[in-house]
Amino acid sequence: MTIIASLKLWARAIGRDVVALWLAARDPRVPWYAKVAAGAVAAYALSPIDLIPDFIPILGYLDDLIVVPLGILLAVKLVPAELMAEFRAEAARRSIPSSRAGLVLIAATWIVVAAALAWLFWPEQA
Repeated sequence: MTIIASLKLWARAIGRDVVALWLAARDPRVPWYAKVAAGAVAAYALSPIDLIPDFIPILGYLDDLIVVPLGILLAVKLVPAELMAEFRAEAARRSIPSSRAGLVLIAATWIVVAAALAWLFWPEQA
């Protein structure tokens, strides 16, 4: 198998697991702590914007290549294995949704950071 084929397979598995975590976050059989982790990872991964925009050299792609897969690994370990297998099977039949909650969370984070920087560096009027 070529490297490109392996990367495509890995990307497909990541996409399937994100949708599976999205399903897990909504299922009443999943423990609350796993729901929180699954919901946070799914919301971030499905958000149309990133916390670190991709146009920032090197750092922009770190969340896509490192943070999201590590978050997925953690959340998958918290969801009971038999439920995760069920969610993966269901995710394989579904299309990838987008996350408005993730969009709002990332946008709110950027607004808070911008406000904090403005407050920190705004010159005081004497």
